[in-house]
Amino acid sequence: MRRAHQSNGSPYSQYSRDAVEEENEEMVEGLKTKITALKSLSIDIGQEVRSQNGLLREMDGDFDSFGGILSSAMGRLGKLSKAGHNRYIFYLLLFSFFVFFVIYLILKFR
Repeated sequence: MRRAHQSNGSPYSQYSRDAVEEENEEMVEGLKTKITALKSLSIDIGQEVRSQNGLLREMDGDFDSFGGILSSAMGRLGKLSKAGHNRYIFYLLLFSFFVFFVIYLILKFR
């Protein structure tokens, strides 16, 4: 559906076209500004996501190494308990409770 333009030569029709054209240009400039802002925002979001992914990878590696240390310590503790040295395990538990109690007191009265 096309609208047929009737050019009757009135000055109002030319003024109307100029006003519409000027309004369109203003809207285009507004859109360009918004697109530029959105582009910079998306670039900033992408950079933040990349940095957060790097931190997560680093934390994952740290947790993996800590898991290895913890599993080896648990293995040694299991060997110690199977060896019949229950007295040493009891001393270890008493020492651990003492250390945690001292840390608790220090943090409580800080």
